[in-house]
Amino acid sequence: MRSPADGTETGVLDISVRTWALTIALVLGLLAVDLVLAAVRPHRVGFREATAWSVFYIAVAIAFGVWFTVAYGGDAGTEYFAGYVIEKSLSVDNLFVFVIIMTTFTVPEEHQHKVLTFGIVLALIMRTIFIALGATLLSLFSFMFLLFGLLLIYTAVQLFRHRDEDPDIENNAVVTAARRLLPVTPDYVGGRLTTRVDGRRMVTPLFIVLIAIGSVDLLFALDSIPAIFGVTEEAYIVFTANAFALLGLRALFFLVKGLLDRLVYLSAGLAFILAFIGLKLILHWGHVDIDERVPEIPTPLSLGVIVVVLAVVTVASLVKTRSDPTARAHPGSLRETGSRHRENEPLT
Repeated sequence: MRSPADGTETGVLDISVRTWALTIALVLGLLAVDLVLAAVRPHRVGFREATAWSVFYIAVAIAFGVWFTVAYGGDAGTEYFAGYVIEKSLSVDNLFVFVIIMTTFTVPEEHQHKVLTFGIVLALIMRTIFIALGATLLSLFSFMFLLFGLLLIYTAVQLFRHRDEDPDIENNAVVTAARRLLPVTPDYVGGRLTTRVDGRRMVTPLFIVLIAIGSVDLLFALDSIPAIFGVTEEAYIVFTANAFALLGLRALFFLVKGLLDRLVYLSAGLAFILAFIGLKLILHWGHVDIDERVPEIPTPLSLGVIVVVLAVVTVASLVKTRSDPTARAHPGSLRETGSRHRENEPLT
């Protein structure tokens, strides 16, 4: 394990049960604040409030990273920050899809806070399950690094091919099945999930929205967990990087949703990052299982590449939209949907 003082590599990190418990308590406490705010005071989140919360969550993530670096060494700290940046960048793509879902179902602004909080909680639960499963598989079978790497490269290729498309929310299999099997009210009924109409129990469109968010969370968990295992094998780092990236997602949604359309090259940038991490995983597998002479990509280099790619695609996107105001960004899709323009009409 790494020595807490000097970060020397001697195995896995020695994370005590107490540290795990305190970390989980911190994450749950922050989630509880979001839940209480969403339930007690549903309202339209303005720019100043969204900015304040975004700064707060980023500050919490950085403060944790500083403590973690001091406590467990520079190598561990670098892995955490690299993982956090990866998950944060993938979370922005999450926001694209959230915007599409909100638009498709015309979710009232006062209920968007509730939907996002639910999405974050569900994403955290799903990713925790995948973290445990992924860590177990990697510890038992080293060839899982090869499979994860191939999965990320496949995802990157598909995302790049369909980078100018939107995911087809209306024809999502889970959403379609739910709308076919469940009686749905025509309006949101004050933000309730279910209600009674003429003595019959019915679900509201908000319930269908949560199903759509949940299915999207599952897909993103399948991509993001292998991606972060490309920079660290430590389950604690994977969990904390994911948790702090997701905790700021609600505030970030309200802060940047008006700017998302301008990030026209983000999907291409994320495709490059996923392919790069996939290559890193494959090289690691080759180094461990094939020949020690197979080179590995160090985590500090990975962090530098990710930061540079994100900076380049952001600047290039802003330049592009300034010269061509009609250019609009898309989150991309893993399959052809033919959807290159967002629909503004609700599902019926």
